Amino acid sequence: MDVNRLISERWSPRAFDPEAVVEPPVVRVLLEAARWAASHGNTQPARFLVGYRGDDTFERIFASLRPGNQSWAGRASVLLVGAVATVDDRGPVPNTEFGLGLAVQNLVLQAVELGLVAHQVGGFSPEAVRESFGVPRDVRPVVVVAVGVLGSADDLPDDLAARERRERTRKPLSETAFTTRWGTPAFPT
Repeated sequence: MDVNRLISERWSPRAFDPEAVVEPPVVRVLLEAARWAASHGNTQPARFLVGYRGDDTFERIFASLRPGNQSWAGRASVLLVGAVATVDDRGPVPNTEFGLGLAVQNLVLQAVELGLVAHQVGGFSPEAVRESFGVPRDVRPVVVVAVGVLGSADDLPDDLAARERRERTRKPLSETAFTTRWGTPAFPT
């Protein structure tokens, strides 16, 4: 059996085509995919801010990024902020980051299906996002997601271009899945 190609082909490039445009109807499909993610007790804690390259929302999200991420993220067609609603009408929402993670994974896999690429970014200032957009205290910005069309690694700074071109690897299951006792591989090879 093979892993679904959407999963095996997904990666997080930094090289985006600076001329490509991702239209709102496409972003709507990405966010619909996110909306259908599983969540703890169907709490659906994922929330998103959406900015398109050239608009004010994009610029304010971009401004919240650390300088290293600003060196490439401005070429993306769309910048999203993924946030979690920590309270609903039943009280505190459990496992909010789990719910957002599933939503973002759905969004990213939908992007792959549509021929797009996405890169999740933890290097940003949640407080800058909170202040810039008036995010309520019971909502917490967690991640920025850059979405667009794959560009050329030649357009990146040398250190990032080298990272872009290196082989994509993952730890083997023997290091991540255990049975009987922690550390005993469930799949030794």
